[in-house]
Amino acid sequence: MIVLRAVVRLVTFVLLVVLALAGLAIALACIGTGENTLSLAWLAEQLRLADVRDEVGGFLDNLEGASPPALAILGGLGAVLLGVVLLVGLLVPARERLVTLETTGDGGRLSARRRPLGQIAGTLVEQVRGVTGASTKVRPGRRTGGRLRITADRTRTAPAKAVEQSSKEALAELTSAFKLRARVRSRLGESGARVQ
Repeated sequence: MIVLRAVVRLVTFVLLVVLALAGLAIALACIGTGENTLSLAWLAEQLRLADVRDEVGGFLDNLEGASPPALAILGGLGAVLLGVVLLVGLLVPARERLVTLETTGDGGRLSARRRPLGQIAGTLVEQVRGVTGASTKVRPGRRTGGRLRITADRTRTAPAKAVEQSSKEALAELTSAFKLRARVRSRLGESGARVQ
C-alpha cells in the first residue's frame, strides 16, 4: 500500500506540473492573434499537432483494421489496470501503525502512536547522566510490541557502555509496558550540543 501511495503522489505531481505548463503555454498563446507571433495557430505549429494527428490517425486505422484485436484488448486492459491501481492507492485509507499497550477481551485496544511514544523515550534517555541528546525510531509489531531504536549523543567524558546501560534502565518501565525491544546506541555528541 505504501508503494501505491508513492506512485499516486508521483503521478499526481507529474500530471499537475504538465497541466500547469500546458495551461501557461495556452494562456501565452492566447495573447496574440497573428500567424507568426504568439497565437493558438503558432502554438499548434510549434507542437506539430497536424503531424501528431496524422500519426495517431494512422495508428488507430491500423489498430482497427489489419492488426489482431488481442493488441487492442491488452492495451485496454493495461489502461484499466493502471487506473484501478491508481484509484486503490488514492482511495484506500492509510492504516496507522500503533503500538498496543493493552487488549481487552471484547476487542478493545489501548494503543499509542509512534511519534509521541518515541518522544517519551527520547525524553527519558536525555535525563541520563552524560547524554546530551537522543533520536528515536519506533517500529510497531504486527500484533503487539515492537522495536525501539535510540541513538544517544553523549559527552566525551561519559563511557559508551555506561550510557547505553543507563539508557536501557531508564527505558525499562516503558519498554516492558509496551513490550518493546529496545536497542540503544551511543555516539559522541556534536559540537554545540547541549551540555550536562
